Amino acid sequence: MSEYAKARELGEQAREKEWRRPSFAKQLFLGDFQLGLVHPAPALPEEAAKRGEEFVRAVRRFLDTKVDPARIEREALVPDEVVRGLAELGAFGITTSEEYGGLGLPYLYYCRALMLVGSYSPALATMLSAHQSIGVPQPLKLFGTEEQKREFLPRCARGEISAFLLTEPDVGSDPARLSTTAVRDGDDYVLNGVKLWTTNGVIADLLVVMARTGERISAFVVEAGSPGITVQRRNQFMGLRGIENGVTTFEDVRVPARNLIGREGDGLRIALTTLNTGRLALPATCAGNAKWAVKVAREWSTARVQWGRQVGEHEAVAKKIAFIAATAYALEAICELTSRMADDAANDIRIEAALAKLYASEMAWQAVDELVQIRGGRGYETAESLAARGERGVPAEQILRDLRINRIFEGSSEIMKLLITREAVDAHLAAAGELIQPDAGRQERARALKRAGAFYARWLPSLLTGAGQLPTGYGDFGPLARHLRFVERTSRKLARSTFYGMSRWQGRLEHRQGFLGRVVDIGAELFAMTAVIVKAEEDARELGRRPYELADTFCFQARRRVDALLARLWDNSDKQEVRLARYVLEGRYAFLEEGILDPSTDGPWIGAPTGGENVRRSVT
Repeated sequence: MSEYAKARELGEQAREKEWRRPSFAKQLFLGDFQLGLVHPAPALPEEAAKRGEEFVRAVRRFLDTKVDPARIEREALVPDEVVRGLAELGAFGITTSEEYGGLGLPYLYYCRALMLVGSYSPALATMLSAHQSIGVPQPLKLFGTEEQKREFLPRCARGEISAFLLTEPDVGSDPARLSTTAVRDGDDYVLNGVKLWTTNGVIADLLVVMARTGERISAFVVEAGSPGITVQRRNQFMGLRGIENGVTTFEDVRVPARNLIGREGDGLRIALTTLNTGRLALPATCAGNAKWAVKVAREWSTARVQWGRQVGEHEAVAKKIAFIAATAYALEAICELTSRMADDAANDIRIEAALAKLYASEMAWQAVDELVQIRGGRGYETAESLAARGERGVPAEQILRDLRINRIFEGSSEIMKLLITREAVDAHLAAAGELIQPDAGRQERARALKRAGAFYARWLPSLLTGAGQLPTGYGDFGPLARHLRFVERTSRKLARSTFYGMSRWQGRLEHRQGFLGRVVDIGAELFAMTAVIVKAEEDARELGRRPYELADTFCFQARRRVDALLARLWDNSDKQEVRLARYVLEGRYAFLEEGILDPSTDGPWIGAPTGGENVRRSVT
C-alpha cells in the first residue's frame, strides 16, 4: 500500500461515518436547501443568556482596565497578572460545566467573549481558545472518563493552561507519518518524540499529546512538568507575538495508563470530533477583527479629506468600506448561527463549523487588508510609530499580521476544503463509492451499481425544480427573499455540478483539488448568505431596516463571487497550472532564479533543535 493510500485509510478510520442528526450544510451540498434547520436560529434559555451577558460585560471591563494590548505586542508576552486575572473571571472554563468548576456558559457566549478579546488582543484570544477549544477541556468533555473529568477539568477551569500537541517537524496535516510513540509498560505508557508549534506549550500545565500506539494514534493527558519533557525553544512568528508557542520533546516520559483518552487508536477521531465545535473559536476572533475594521474604516474615512471630499465619499474607497462592513456583519452572523446550533445540539455541525473556520479566516484577512489599503501609508506604519509622531496608534498592520495565521491554524484552507468535500460527498460515496474506485472488484461494482441506481433515481429528479424558481418563494423574508431564492437554485446547480464532476473523473475526482475547492467555496458563500439573512431577519425586530441593508449588500457581493466560481468550475486553467508547477519543480525554469540573492540562512528544510535549556515556565 502506498504512503498516500495509508494516509487516506487512516483518515477514513478517524472520521465520523454516521450522520445521526440532520446537517444543514450537508443537505445544501446535495441540493436540498432545508432552511427550517437554521431558521429561526435556536434560542437560548433566558437564565443562560443573562449569565452570558454578565460574563461578557465583566470581560470587557477587565480588558479595558487591566490589559494593555500595545504592551503585549511590544514585549511579545502576555503578562502573568493578565492570565491570573482572566482565571479569576473564569475565562479558562467558559463552557466547562459548573459541576467541574467551570462557568457552564453556552458556546454563543464563549464566541462572543472571544470576539471581544480577539478585537483587542488576538494573542490573548489565541491563548484562551487554544486552551479550551483544542486543549484538555474539550476532548475530556467529549471522550474522557468521569475520573479524568474530575481530576483535570477543575484544574483547567481554575486557570491551569493546557495545550494540544499533534504537529511534528515532518508531520502537518498527514498524521499517518506521526513518529511520536507511546509504548505500554506496565501501568504506564512511555512517550518519545518531538512536537512542533505547541501553542500554549511554553506555559502549559497540562498537555493533550497525540502519539502512535502500534499502527494507530492515541491521545493522552500529560502533566507538562513530567520528567523527560523539555520545551526546547519558544517560537517567534510574523504575528501573534504574545503567544507561548514552542518545540516540545519527550524522552522516556512516563504517563499513567489511566490518562489515555478513550481507547487506543481513537486519537485522530478524538481530534477531529473535538474540532467540530473547537473550530468555532477562530471564526469568533476573525469576526471581532472584521468588526474592528469597520470602526476604524468609518472613523478614518470621515476624518481624512482628499480633493475636497472625505475619502470615504470617493467611490474607490466607498466600495472597500462597503465590503468591510457587509463582510463583518456576515462573519458575525456565521459565528452566531454555528455557535447557537452547537448549543442546541439538534444538528450535526461538522461541516458548518469547518465552513465557518474556512470562510471567516479568508474573508477577515481580506477585510483587514482593505482597511490597510484605505489607511494608506498609515496602514503600513506600526501603531507605536504613529503614536510617537503624535497620531492615533491604530494597529492595522499588526491585526493583518495576526490574522494571517488563521488561514493555517487548525487545518489550512486547502486542507479544510478537502475535509469539507469528503463530508459533503459522503452520500455519493455511500451510494456509489465502489464504482469510482479503480481497485474495486466486479462483484463490488455490481452491488454498487444497483445501490447507486436506486439513490440517483430518487435524487437527480429532485434537483430540477424548487422554491427558488417561484417568484413568491420565501416571501416572508421581504427584500431578502430574492437572495434565498438564489441560494436554493444555486444549491441544486452546485449538486448537479458535483455529480457531473464525479461522473467525469470518477476515482480521480479526489485529485481535482481545483474543482473541489471551488465547490466548497460556493457552498461556503451560500451558507454565509443564509446565515446573514437569518440574522438580519432577527435583528430587524429591534434595529429596523439597517440589518436588511447590510445583508442585502453582502448577498449581492456574494452572488457575484458565486457566479464567478460557477463559471470557473469548467472553464479554468487548472491543467496548465499543474503542468507548469511540475516543470518548476523539475527545475525547467531555474533561469527565473538568476539575478537574486537568497537571505535565508543555511540549514535543513525540516529539522529540530538540539540541546539548550528548558524554557518552560508556569504562570499559575
